[in-house]
Amino acid sequence: MLIMKKKLQLILNILSFFVFFILLLSCNEGANKKSNITPNNILSKKESFNDLLLDSNALMIFFKENKISDTVAKEVIIFYEERGFQCAWINTDGLTQAAINFYEQLQSYKDDFKDSQFLNIKLDSLIENIQEDEQQFLTRKKSVENLELLLTSTFFKYAKKVYGGITKSPNNLHWYIPRNKKNYKALLDTLVSNKANIEEPVNRYYISLKEKLKEYRVIEKNGEFSNKIICNETLSFSDIDSCISDVKIHLFATRDLKLNDKTDLFTDSLQIAIQHYQSRFGLKKSGKLDAATIVEMNKPVAWRIKQIMVNMERLRWVPAEVEKDYILVNIPEFKLHIFENNKLFWETNVVVGKTLTQTTIFRGDISQIILNPYWNVPNSIYKKEIQNRLSKKYLIRNNMEMYNGGVRQKPGINNSLGRVKFLFPNNFNIYLHDTPSKSLFEENKRGFSHGCVRVQEPFKLAMYLLRYDKTWTSNKIDSILETNKEYQINLLPKMPVYLAYFTSWVNSSGELNFRNDIYNLDEKLAKEIFGK
Repeated sequence: MLIMKKKLQLILNILSFFVFFILLLSCNEGANKKSNITPNNILSKKESFNDLLLDSNALMIFFKENKISDTVAKEVIIFYEERGFQCAWINTDGLTQAAINFYEQLQSYKDDFKDSQFLNIKLDSLIENIQEDEQQFLTRKKSVENLELLLTSTFFKYAKKVYGGITKSPNNLHWYIPRNKKNYKALLDTLVSNKANIEEPVNRYYISLKEKLKEYRVIEKNGEFSNKIICNETLSFSDIDSCISDVKIHLFATRDLKLNDKTDLFTDSLQIAIQHYQSRFGLKKSGKLDAATIVEMNKPVAWRIKQIMVNMERLRWVPAEVEKDYILVNIPEFKLHIFENNKLFWETNVVVGKTLTQTTIFRGDISQIILNPYWNVPNSIYKKEIQNRLSKKYLIRNNMEMYNGGVRQKPGINNSLGRVKFLFPNNFNIYLHDTPSKSLFEENKRGFSHGCVRVQEPFKLAMYLLRYDKTWTSNKIDSILETNKEYQINLLPKMPVYLAYFTSWVNSSGELNFRNDIYNLDEKLAKEIFGK
């Protein structure tokens, strides 16, 4: 058996050699026939041509010397083959503006994320050398090749991580919103074609959150969250306490307080600042300095930075462009948002799943509105909550009936789904619906359901979804609700809905928001990102 394994390994090694040899020949052929190569759509632009050319042998030597992975090496080869092995970052005048911009981008990434993996002594040294004396540098062929290929290989590694995300399979983190495949070569083509600005292939919320990360790095550097806030009681307007000055320092750093008077007096401006802060953190907007508010203020700045970075990773999974009109349910926020033409149109409170019956993170299309719905009791709920109490009296009392071997609740004002539900076919048996338990919407933390999403204003949502069909009026809906008979409305066009999970984001007003990690998904993702 050992001999057979050795023979098999020998055969594989020989095959690998021939594959490499053929690839090398094809690259040499490409390099030797540069004049016969038809430029692609990028190179068809006159300004994209470059007199500095790479020998394809240099690529193979570079890959070996720098231990470039096969995946990145393949992308680099395709990139240069399609541009006739013309240099992308260096021309006869020296370093291009694209190279300068990308190098500065790498330095910003290092500062923002405290991650120096894309910068190294070799790259820094080559950049410094070419900037000191460009014409002298251009006479050193090996240096030109190394700098050119370092920048290109670094770009692909950078793009895969920064634009594609660190996590290979978000499904392991209960995230089932599809990820769009991103074309990094096309992005690099755009970058090096001398366009002044390029759009990064990331959702606009990622860019906004990155700017907030920069602000928190400044807070971290200045040590503005260093004092722990200790207040012995709830404080409100006109109170005087020594802890108030620390609160003002904190709120001034977070830009909730516009002017810090550095006193221990609870002023009206401080009250407004606290209300603003409480709104951003999903707390009760009392304007009082209570225990819940102080708990949030005392979370270290490093903790907040990690929370921002975890959500930036999630935003890398989101398509750069989503539909113009869509519904977003942000689970930790307990809110449903309607976006029209990519702008916030309306929002309402929701109730989401409990920790043990979490609402699933995925995308769907609302295709039906059901008035006076039946509630088909899921088998899991039936076994845990109904089976042991099932009797004829129980069924009558709860307006239920036996149906298809199970139990369902008939339409009515006490139906667990309320008077309307919104269906979007999925494998998780999740939908939006009304509820008779209206008081739960007054709670700040609204994780009470078995997984489906309860909507505070379902009829307003229904009328919005039916806005293109003038035959549907509120009076017509009311007349159907009076019958207590189930009625199905097929929705056209269908409405995209995202059930997402963000504990940190920038809202449409440009304000940074934080929420608690109700399903402990931040903690799991942080371990993948930070390794601890």
